[in-house]
Amino acid sequence: MPPRSVRPIAEPLFRGLRPKYQPTTYCLDRRRCISAYGYTQAKALVYSQYGEPQDVLSLHGHSISPAHSTNVTLRFLAAPINPADINQIQGVYPTKPPFTSSIGTAQPSAVAGNEGVAEVISTGSGVKTLGKGDWVVMKSTGFGTWRTHAQTDESNLLQIEDHSKLTPTQVGTVSVNPCTAYRMLRDFAPIREGDWFIQNGANSGVGRAAIQFGRLWGLKSINVVRNRPGIDDLKKELHGLGADVVITEDELMDRSFPDHLRSLTSSSPIPLGLNCVGGKPAVALAKALAPSAHLVTYGAMSKQPLTLPAGLLIFKNITFDGFWVSRWSDAHPSEKKRTVEEILGLMRESKLKDTPVSEVEWGWETKADVLKQAVAGTLDGFRGGKAVFVFKE
Repeated sequence: MPPRSVRPIAEPLFRGLRPKYQPTTYCLDRRRCISAYGYTQAKALVYSQYGEPQDVLSLHGHSISPAHSTNVTLRFLAAPINPADINQIQGVYPTKPPFTSSIGTAQPSAVAGNEGVAEVISTGSGVKTLGKGDWVVMKSTGFGTWRTHAQTDESNLLQIEDHSKLTPTQVGTVSVNPCTAYRMLRDFAPIREGDWFIQNGANSGVGRAAIQFGRLWGLKSINVVRNRPGIDDLKKELHGLGADVVITEDELMDRSFPDHLRSLTSSSPIPLGLNCVGGKPAVALAKALAPSAHLVTYGAMSKQPLTLPAGLLIFKNITFDGFWVSRWSDAHPSEKKRTVEEILGLMRESKLKDTPVSEVEWGWETKADVLKQAVAGTLDGFRGGKAVFVFKE
């Protein structure tokens, strides 16, 4: 007999006659379902064809067998909803996870989501580097993080050495936006303390992280945002993070901006620009750069092509770089771990403030429509914060 605190959720057809092949499943306080043979019950947001999230996503329930060999069983703690995740579901992202039947879906499917943090809840006998209670992030993209539980080989995970004083949301959102900002500021231009950089999308997760890294490293920043209701409050908020200058895209595009820029920087050169918008605003950003500077593009929010005047290449010798954190992460797992740990250390010391988020609770009883609505709202303009699935026990 199970203890009174354990509620059976499956009973045999005839009480007292339980077939040996049919494990009884119990739900502990409606939080985590475990079968009599140690199987963990899980749910995942999956898709078997490309399209808009509200049309192709479904919530799939399945069982995970006890961990064996070098496998570990994970309980997810937090997983953000990034624009790249949406593009992947739509089928327009450069990388696409394979469709498989590994979790028992009726059709070959992929689990959505690329970023997140999970807790190790059990390990196989061959696991050497992880233990129960450890927090981990994914070593590579395409893992499928929008799920309550998962099982994988320990080699696919990066352990968070110290998660004290950190929240699951902080750790679950560190791998993409903060890492992108960190690497772009460090890896492209020989930028030194006292130098300027200019960026658009300054209110984004990457933009906010870049502002704060710049402040910590003694860099000065010019930050471009779209005009919107409450623009003065936004400018004040970004100045509070460490922004030296905050302007609107309209100001950047104005013919008088070159003169205004000289007064802002005292005619100091700007060796680095960060672009996530594309189109004409990105060209205006490039025109603000010094000769032999770098413009690093990591997004294209406007969905407009970047058409470059020949003069920027011939006479100013601007280098146009691209940065894709997924490719960098896959190619440099050890450097990713070091970068993640350094950023989390700054968060632990309250030297790096969190990006505003909108937490979406995902419990065992949460309906698929609630989760799909959160995903569909990710690409809406002027959101209050990044949507993050927060998983309840």
